[in-house]
Amino acid sequence: MGNASAGICRSLTEDIVSGKLPPGQKLEELVLAERFQVSRTPIREALRELHARGLIDLQPRKGGIVRSIGLQDLSDMLEAMVELEALACRISAERMSAVQKKQLQMLQQQSEDCVARGDEAGYLELNHQFHQLLSIGAQNRTLTGILDSLRDRLAPFRAAQKKVERRLTVSHDEHQAIIEAILSANPERSYEAMRNHTARLSINVLELLRQQQEGEPAKTARPVKAASPAAAKTTRRTKSAA
Repeated sequence: MGNASAGICRSLTEDIVSGKLPPGQKLEELVLAERFQVSRTPIREALRELHARGLIDLQPRKGGIVRSIGLQDLSDMLEAMVELEALACRISAERMSAVQKKQLQMLQQQSEDCVARGDEAGYLELNHQFHQLLSIGAQNRTLTGILDSLRDRLAPFRAAQKKVERRLTVSHDEHQAIIEAILSANPERSYEAMRNHTARLSINVLELLRQQQEGEPAKTARPVKAASPAAAKTTRRTKSAA
């Protein structure tokens, strides 16, 4: 992929991840070529890369559509994210450098300031850096690559957590538990702390999106106790069978 198509791919990825381009949004080649002031060739290359990452579905000779994900597929992806993030955290407890551990603590302090100010945008950026640093700390490029791809695909849906009550405070407290486990070089405790954190987030996302799809009135959700998305999946199937 050339420089032009790589830049276009990055820009469109940011728009999809931020929700600026929501699921179902059409990405027409001619419109994109006009926007980026390029021919259709780099546009097509960028769209093929977005398709390979699972962010869009392609429409031959037209462009693409930002991928919509059903609850079942979303549940599967969140379940994978929960286990892989926890695995990365377990490995990081043994492999993270002293510098990386110090960076984690600095991010946590900056996050605390964001919580105090109610700065959600600032917190979310630091949250992204926090999770990325933990996956990098595992020193496993394959694992880091898979997690980066999953985060990109899930970002528009995880944004639904804006309706969860006290989410920044709860998230910050859970990050502190993760850091303490990492600093104590305890792999199993690190695994459990991260798994509890990501499982709670995942279940909140699934519940909020289920409410939207079923047309339930919008309401502020309370943070739920950690459980695996697999458990939530089983619950939904039981309800369907009832």
